[in-house]
Parts: sequence; C-alpha cells; structure tokens
Amino acid sequence: MIKKKLLIVIMVIVMVPLAGELKFYPFEGSFRVSFGTPLFFFFLLWRANLRQVTLTLAVATSVVLFRTGLDVYGGSVPLEEAFSTHFPVFFYYLTYGLLFRFLKVSKYYHKPVLVGLLGVSLEIMASTAEILLRSGVMDQPVNFGTIGLLLEVAFIRSFFVLGFFNILLYKQAKTEELQQKKQKEHMMMVLSGLYTEAVHLSKTMRDAETVTKESYELYRNMKEESGREESSSLLVIANKVHEIKKDNQRIYAGLSNVISRESDTSWLSMEEIGSILEKANAAYAELLRKDVRFTLRNKTGENRYPTYVLLSVLNNLISNAVEAIDAEGNVELIVERKGRHLEVTVSDDGPGIPERMEEIVFEEGYTSKFDSAGAPSTGIGLSYVREVVKKMDGRIRLLPSVQGASFLIRIPEEKLMEMGSDNELLHRG
Repeated sequence: MIKKKLLIVIMVIVMVPLAGELKFYPFEGSFRVSFGTPLFFFFLLWRANLRQVTLTLAVATSVVLFRTGLDVYGGSVPLEEAFSTHFPVFFYYLTYGLLFRFLKVSKYYHKPVLVGLLGVSLEIMASTAEILLRSGVMDQPVNFGTIGLLLEVAFIRSFFVLGFFNILLYKQAKTEELQQKKQKEHMMMVLSGLYTEAVHLSKTMRDAETVTKESYELYRNMKEESGREESSSLLVIANKVHEIKKDNQRIYAGLSNVISRESDTSWLSMEEIGSILEKANAAYAELLRKDVRFTLRNKTGENRYPTYVLLSVLNNLISNAVEAIDAEGNVELIVERKGRHLEVTVSDDGPGIPERMEEIVFEEGYTSKFDSAGAPSTGIGLSYVREVVKKMDGRIRLLPSVQGASFLIRIPEEKLMEMGSDNELLHRG
C-alpha cells in the first residue's frame, strides 16, 4: 500500500509540471494559464487519502524546479532570473492545495455542483495570491479588468475536471455494482445448494430418529423375551444412532442459520431467478464442454417468489437436462400462473427417458448418468425434487415428449409462499 501511494505521488510530481507546459498568457507578464491546475485538482479529488499537504509541497516545488530548469537549459536564461520568474507559482499551488484541504472539498463528492464552485474559488484565490506576489516582488502591473477572464477560465477548467472525474466515479460504481451482482448470484447458488443439503439432512435426521426408536423397541422386546446379551448390542446401536442424529442436528442448525440470514435476497422475481439459473448452468455446460442454449419464458410478471426453494428444485432439473444433452442442445424453462397454482415446465432435447423407466424415474437411486470411470451418480436429484414438491402439496410429473424430456411442476402459490417464509421447508424437516 505504501509503495502504491509513493508511485502515485511520483506520478503526480512528474505529470503536473509537464501538463503545465500546455499554456497561454492571458495577461501582460509571466502569469500563465495551463493544464497543470486541472490535473492537480483531479489528483486531489481522485486520491483524497494521500497526505495532501505533503503532496502540495512536492508538486509546488517540482513545478518551480521544472520551469526554472527549462529556462536555464533550454533558453539560456540565468539561474537567478529564471528562479525569480517562476518561484511565485510555488505559492499558487501551495495556496490551492492548502485551501483544498482546509475547505475539505473531497467530502462533498455527493454534491458535484458545490465541488465545482469550490474548485473555481480555489483557482481564483490561488491566482490572486500569485498575481499579488508578482506585483509586489517583481513590480508587474495588476490589471483587475481581466479578472472576468480569470473567472471564466477557472470555471471552465474546474467543471471540466469535475465532469471527467464524475465519469470515472460512475464507471467505478458500475464496475463495483457488476462485481457485487456476480458475487450475490454466486452466493445465492451456493446457498441454494446448502438448502438442498439441509433438506437431505432433515430427512437423515428423521430416519435416524426412526432407527433409534425401532432399535430401542427391539432391545426391550429381546430383553423381556430372552434377556440375551444381543439385546445389549442393540441398545449400543440405538445410542450410536442417537449420537449421529445429534451431530446432524448441530450441522442442520448451522445451515439453517446461514440461509436465514440471507432474508434480503430470499424473494426474487422469476425473471431474476431464471437469469441466475441460466448463468450458473451455462457455466456448468461450458465445464462439460457442451454447447447448451437456454430459453426462459416467464409469464408471471414481476411477482416475487422464494428464491432458495425454487433455485434448489429447478437447478436439479436444469442441471440434469444439461448432463443429459450429448454435445449441444436446448433447455427451456416455462413459468406461468394458472389459477392459484404456479406451473413450471423444464424441457430439453436430449435423448429423453425410456418409456419403461417412466414409472421409477422419481425413485431414490434411479439414474441414467455415469462418470468417466463408469460409476453411477447417486440418483437422488429427482427424488429430492419430488419430496420438496410434495411437502408443498404440489406434484411433479414427466410429460409425454417426442424428443428429450419434459417435467411439469405444479405448486399451490399459497404453499410456496409459506415455505419461503422463514425457510419453513427446513423447519418442517
């Protein structure tokens, strides 16, 4: 950080004197108007975190030395004469920089007109200080009739710098907004994944509770009937399963808290949810080296829906479609309201699902996907979708399709909204 600031200071010290050589002389004498001041003003605005007094002294000194050096080595002017001609400019930049700091101009970024007027005032006062110094020390006449020209130049230069500076601020704000949007979308996909895992974990806890109860009942029955040592083993198993359940509960509580804290992004329109799904699965398709085109047909308007519930369900279906497509193809997402229900259709033009498998496609363990080593996937994606949809009193079915696969989800909107409130789907377990 210190090295970066030092490089910026050196850049300012070099660039301001060079810009000062683009000049004209509005008055009689050596008083000049140049581009050095606008550049100095810009750097003071742009890098308000620098030590402004140190920067001002460095710039003022560098300008005097640079101009003196040009006259001595370029124009064969004696050193003393060259220095006496240019040393008043030191007080010009000194006045400008100190007043900038004293008036705290950088605090008024949100009021650009005020910043522009302050810039004009700084330049007028700095120019006045230089003119008076030249008049007193060098006996140069003061022509107050040209003060109007000085004001005009100050106004043009200050607002030109301000306009350019605000363009940079706008571009910076847009870049930051885009980065935040990408991070937000990425975080929502991560949280939707956590949401899915939390639902699976909830099911695991229920199963663990069932196994614990059944093991304990079996232990009691065996102990009453035979009193054999095997009954003690069942009690040990029941206790171990109970411990597993408690560990899962702690993990589950942590996941639920993480998801619940994101309440500000838990309700989005279907257009926004569809856009997130498209970007995430486009990246997934690219990872699989597939050319997949996505289409969203949203007929729900600007209605907002629970983000994580729909992301976790629809992402399962869409990622399945991406995986099913061989090398290139299309995935279509259609969302519409029918009465008091939300209907979502996910279709692809992949190889489809064999007719003989349509009855078991939603069973846990069913899969048509294998990795490069020939190992099957877990086969829990569609069973998870069915479980979540059923908890919302909805249903999912495989539609007849000439090519590819097409799934229709139909959910009562009221139940969907309930599930989105405080992540009720998680709490129901």
